[in-house]
Formats: sequence, C-alpha cells, structure tokens
Amino acid sequence: MIGRYSLPEMVALFSDEARLGRWLEVELLALEALAGIGVVPREHSVAARERAPRVDAAFVEAVARREEVTDHDLAAFVDVVQEAIGPPAGPFVHYGLTSSDVVDTALSATLVSAADLLIEASSGFVAACKRRALEHAELAMVGRTHGMHAEPTTFGAKLALFCLQADRDRERLRRARRAVAVGKLSGAVGTYSNIDPAVEARVCAALGLVPVPANQVLARDRHAEYLYACAAVGTTVESLATEVRHLQRSEVAEVQEPFGPGQKGSSAMPHKRNPVTSERLVGLSRLLRGYLLAGLEDVALWHERDISHSSVERVVLPDASLLAYYSLRRAARLVEGLVVDPDRMRHNLLEGSLGLVFSQPVLLALVRAGVTRDAAYRVVQAAARTASSEARPLRAVLENDAALADMLGPDRVGKVLDEAFDLGRALRNVRRTIEALEEVEA
Repeated sequence: MIGRYSLPEMVALFSDEARLGRWLEVELLALEALAGIGVVPREHSVAARERAPRVDAAFVEAVARREEVTDHDLAAFVDVVQEAIGPPAGPFVHYGLTSSDVVDTALSATLVSAADLLIEASSGFVAACKRRALEHAELAMVGRTHGMHAEPTTFGAKLALFCLQADRDRERLRRARRAVAVGKLSGAVGTYSNIDPAVEARVCAALGLVPVPANQVLARDRHAEYLYACAAVGTTVESLATEVRHLQRSEVAEVQEPFGPGQKGSSAMPHKRNPVTSERLVGLSRLLRGYLLAGLEDVALWHERDISHSSVERVVLPDASLLAYYSLRRAARLVEGLVVDPDRMRHNLLEGSLGLVFSQPVLLALVRAGVTRDAAYRVVQAAARTASSEARPLRAVLENDAALADMLGPDRVGKVLDEAFDLGRALRNVRRTIEALEEVEA
C-alpha cells in the first residue's frame, strides 16, 4: 500500500522484519515444545533461543539473497536461521514442520494484532458518531428519499443510524478476530505424521491462538471473513461520506467537512471548499470490496493445498488492513470536525421545502375526516404541484383550496392545517432512534 493511506502502527505489523520475526518466533516455540516432550534435547532449544539471529534489515536482506537460490521464501528463511544458530541446535529448526505451519500460524498472529487495531479504531469511530448524534438529537432537518425532500427528521437521528451500523461493524471485526485467531502445526497434509499434536497446542497457546484441524493450510474462509469485516467497515464509512458529500453541495449547504488553516479546496478556484476527505473515503471503500472478492476466490484450493492463494494474500491482507484502519481513523476525524449549520437546515426544512414535507399529515387528516385515500391524495398532490410550480408555501395553497374546504368544512381547515404542519408533532417519536444509542458502548 502506498504511504499516503498507511498509518505507522498498522504498517509495522506487515513489515518484512515483523513477518520474519513472527516466523522465527513460531520456529523457536516449536523447538521448545519439541524439547518439552523429549523429542529434542532441552539444551538445543535453549541454545537456539540464545543464538537466534536478530531480525533486522540485514537479516531480511540475507533471506532475500538466499531466496534467489532456493526460490522458496520459507526454505531460504530456515537456511539462514539454521546457519545463524549453528549445530547441534540449528538442524532441529523446522523439525517435523511444513512451510504453511509456520507461515499460516504467524499470519494468524499478525491478523489478530491487526484486528485489535481495527477494533480500537472502530470504537473511536463509533464514539464520534454517538457524541455528535447526541449533540444534535433535536436538530430538525429535511429527510430525503431518492434525493428529494421527504419528511422532517433530525440530524441526530441520521448520525445515530450511522453509529448503530458502525457498532455492528465493530462486532463483525470482533467475530473476524476470533475466526483468524487460530493456528496449525500438523505437517504436510495436516495429519501430524511427523509432529506431535502437543507441539501445536503449546505453540498456539504461547501465541494466543486456538489450534484447529486443517490440511496443509488453514481454511481460507477465515481470511475471507476478515476481509468481509474490512469491506463492511469501508462500506459504512462510504455511506456516511456519501451523505456528507450530498449535504455539503452548494444547493444544500447543511454541513461541511472540517477545513484546516492554509488548506486549499482547488488549485484554480479560491472559493472552493470541496468534500475531499469524503470523496477519498468513498474511493477507498471500492478497493476494500475488491479485496473481499479476491479473498473469496482464495477459499477453493486444490486437494490438501496449493499456493494460488499465497500471492493474493501478500497483497490483499496487508492492504485491506491498512485501508480499513486508515478509513476508520479518517472517518472519526471527519465526524468529530464536521461543521453543522442549524440555520441552513431549518431554512431548507421550512422555507426551502415550501412546506411540502408536511403533505402526508394533511393526507392522513383527510382520511381521518372520512375522505377516501385516493381522493385525498389527489387533492394534496394537486396542491403540492401548485406550490412547487408557483413557489408558494403549501399551507397557503391549501388554505385557499376550495376542494379541501368542501372535504373538511371551512371552519375546520385552519385547525387541521395547524396540526398537520406542526414540526413538533412530526418529530415526536424520533427519540426512539436516539434512545437506541444507550446500548452502544462508546
């Protein structure tokens, strides 16, 4: 992943030094477990731990040079480690294991750490959404469907729904962490033919993993589940970012992304304040969904294994982790810094909508008065079209509508319209959405 979207704490997990360091730890733990059950002399495991090479840039380079000969990264790694430790302990490194025992178990440990970072970042995003939702719980605004004015809602309710979805994403990340928190050291086709199951149990326990049945590799549906959790995070962030983009449009202007001192919205037009963070997050979500598809393609392998998944995972697992983490951090900052314009929201809701957002209460009042729904609908629809075409408030049109007066009686029109156009009545139950946040940990 390019540096632009890479945060250092996640980058560190997927560096070459970290990857080879985890391989080395699996090998040393396996050797110590072998010593613990008497297969290898204990002094060999002690010597291996004491003389194990330091995993730094020089070590990574040594493995890379050896791989030019072996054309096999794990085999090259074992050669370099064995040479560094030397006899008599060195030859027992990788005893009874196959490459995937080391690679898959180390990868699981890495993904667990990555999931921990993602869960932490997800909690920050959830908390930001919850704080702003509670802050704006009573802030009335236009609700929109199909991009058109619909009925009143509140900005707090809108943010609360994003918060609840982000909380579900957090739970998906927790489930994904459990799915990948597994290991295997069961040999070439998973039958423990040359390695005692006790070794697997001890190594996994030391790494905080659960030993599971496997063939030569861990089942890739686990990794696909992890990628789904990352893609779900991206899609939630995209939903929020898309809403911000719409609400920031010049014609709407109800919210704005935070805009830092010295920031420029356009190289050509000084007046521009574009929603660039939201647009970036929308774009990154597309990558995350693509990584999920690649992960699903990796589930079906030949027989007890092949390596068609390997090249894919070297790209998609680090990149998905990095992008999901970046997206969550940036989305939290976006929500925390969002500039909200209550006056513009109120103007769009009342004056800007011409009161058309209250058409349904008028319709229902006519139904309660005994008018058939279709007849009532036609009257209100015609009044709404007149209001829109003549730029007149809907209430003013209805007050002068002879058909409405005939349906209700002239003396009832004002009272019915007072009730129908009551904003408080329209929003009297919106707290139900806000109250759902009480169950959200933040």
